[in-house]
Amino acid sequence: MTVDPRAALDRLIAALEAHYHAVAARRGEDDPAVDDAYDILADAFEVYDDALGTVHGEATPFYLAEEDDEHDDEDDEHDEHDEHDDEDDEADDDFDDLEPLAGSVPADDR
Repeated sequence: MTVDPRAALDRLIAALEAHYHAVAARRGEDDPAVDDAYDILADAFEVYDDALGTVHGEATPFYLAEEDDEHDDEDDEHDEHDEHDDEDDEADDDFDDLEPLAGSVPADDR
């Protein structure tokens, strides 16, 4: 059964508000109300995104990050980013060589 995107949007908005209220009224770092509101918000987003895609063929520009209980992979991720740092530095150097457009305000003066 296809969910009505408008109803899913209403549920998403309500979940956003509930999450905000849970965070604002947090009773400690590990408040279960915040965790519950987070889970409900994530679920509401997925339902809305799926309904939007099914009915209208559109998607939101957001995605939910996969939760990773294993922290061992973090070291591998940092290694991958190190390989790309040199490429990023070279791309930054290319932008340094560009001339500003006529009439534009230099970034330092903004």
